[in-house]
Amino acid sequence: MNRPIIGIIGNSFLIEDQYPVHTAGTMNSRAISAVSECVPLIIPADPKLASVSDLLNACDGFLLTGGRPNVHPEEYGHAATEAHGTFDRARDSITLPLVRACLKRGQPFFAVCRGFQEVNVALGGTLHPEIRELPGRENHRMPPDGTLEEKFELRHKVTFSEGGPFHRLLGATEVMTNTLHGQGIIEPGQDIAIDGYARDGTPEAFYIRNAKSFSLSVQWHPEWNAESDPVSRPLFTAFGDAARQWARKKQLVAANL
Repeated sequence: MNRPIIGIIGNSFLIEDQYPVHTAGTMNSRAISAVSECVPLIIPADPKLASVSDLLNACDGFLLTGGRPNVHPEEYGHAATEAHGTFDRARDSITLPLVRACLKRGQPFFAVCRGFQEVNVALGGTLHPEIRELPGRENHRMPPDGTLEEKFELRHKVTFSEGGPFHRLLGATEVMTNTLHGQGIIEPGQDIAIDGYARDGTPEAFYIRNAKSFSLSVQWHPEWNAESDPVSRPLFTAFGDAARQWARKKQLVAANL
């Protein structure tokens, strides 16, 4: 059997502020190839280039990546402010319906950072543009200076529900993670069960009740050091297993046509 194909949601970017490209971090591709044991395929997140239907048929699963632009607050009924930063409406137009379609079909996806926020918005949830401004909350943003290793270092604990899916998968109710986000969940969307919190109460992990396939979402960046990190590796391994299950199912359906 060929390795399943994982669509990695790309971000719009300008090289030297002139040349437009769709990008995805190399660490995302490495995690999908080396740990999930799937084929990474960067998706240009623009509905003018590929429809949700095209993507569902071309891929066996999706990695909803992090990204500097935020989900536009109009998508959850809020007004845009300076605190919301920059936006990528083309990506919003792909990822939000893609999440809903995957859940309806039972097609697996794994959402991280911005992807975590996209899933929440896709299911009717809301976001706060600057979690650190809320009473009692800490600064979860990426350190502005330092090496890449220092920016992605493990900086805070996440505590999971006893007996929940993250506890069962990772074998622990408390783990250390990196943190590189400004936004965070205010209200969870429909069927979203928050299963992991930072010590300041910020939601860091959730699952979707009654989901037909892998659809875990985390606020941190597990793609960093995924091959050796004891938290990242089980997540990407389980995601790859779900993609293989979907690919086998697709092959069986095609064989019986």
